[in-house]
Amino acid sequence: MTQKVAIVTGASRGIGAVIAERLAGEGLAVVINYASSAAEAEALVASVQAKGGKAIAVKADVASAGDVRALFDTTEQQLGKVDVLVNNAGILKMVALAETDDELYERTFAINTRGTFNTLREAASRMNDGGRIINFSSSTVGMNLPNYSVYIASKAAVESLTQVFAKELRGRGITVNAVAPGPVATDLFFNGKSEEQIQNLAKMPPLERLGQPDDIAGVVAFLTGPDSGWINGQILRANGGLV
Repeated sequence: MTQKVAIVTGASRGIGAVIAERLAGEGLAVVINYASSAAEAEALVASVQAKGGKAIAVKADVASAGDVRALFDTTEQQLGKVDVLVNNAGILKMVALAETDDELYERTFAINTRGTFNTLREAASRMNDGGRIINFSSSTVGMNLPNYSVYIASKAAVESLTQVFAKELRGRGITVNAVAPGPVATDLFFNGKSEEQIQNLAKMPPLERLGQPDDIAGVVAFLTGPDSGWINGQILRANGGLV
């Protein structure tokens, strides 16, 4: 059998890096997409290869349709057609709605929503039948926390794209789902928060801790594997019971 190929966007660090390592460990050839962290992406490639896995790093801004086409081009040229797409790239900045400027609004939707749209559109004609698509939402969509309005709106759109796209791919055996993590101990989460805010959020789930990147990577690995074949068009809230 030919080796399956996975693209993981925003994979140079944080949850994306752990997902890339996990999928490589499960035998997939992995494309580590990054926008600016070249050194970290190349270090991750070296780490995967040192463990016997196969990986390449590809720079692409997911908000750019041209970059996304080039990302798929490079993947096909070096590894083969895509079997798994993980839309992990995203940004988060906590700002009250009334204080959100146009630039932040545009950037948040450009990466979180348009970025997902761009890769889904490309995958529609270029992904192998029987593939797996995992988008990233957020459990904040169900919490409606103050200062998360634009971020939540961008992720709510991703959930709708997920559910519609699953139906549009009828007949090809491709599943489309989204993972919606709660608070996870990454730089994206810690950035801009006080220690008090961090501790309060950590205590909110009944399991009384922050999620770890491995928690989320395990969910993604399940959704890419054979045991998840009957799960399609769903939003999996991986948050320790937070919401």
